[in-house]
Amino acid sequence: MRLDHVQVSCPPGGEDIARAFYRDALGMTEVEKPELLKARGGCWFRAGDAEIHIGVEQDFRPARRTHPALKVDDLDTLATQLEARGYPVAWDNETIPGRRRFHTADGHGNRIEFV
Repeated sequence: MRLDHVQVSCPPGGEDIARAFYRDALGMTEVEKPELLKARGGCWFRAGDAEIHIGVEQDFRPARRTHPALKVDDLDTLATQLEARGYPVAWDNETIPGRRRFHTADGHGNRIEFV
């Protein structure tokens, strides 16, 4: 079994804020949504095998506890790049022995972990 994608939410009209984080800050590629799903709004992104779908929720509340965790090659460089773009980084290298990681939030306040 493998994970196909993870979905996080945004408020109506929040696609450009999502693009600023997932496409511009993380360097993910935007994937065209299937024709039947375009009317729902949102946007999809991919990097390697990792895919994140941004879905629109009318009663949006950011996910502050649940979160996707993305594995990257260079945590330090990514942390520096995110902070330079205004996304604060919170390191947590103590909770899970032997695992370097940090959390940040996308432009809508959804928690995202990087390992």
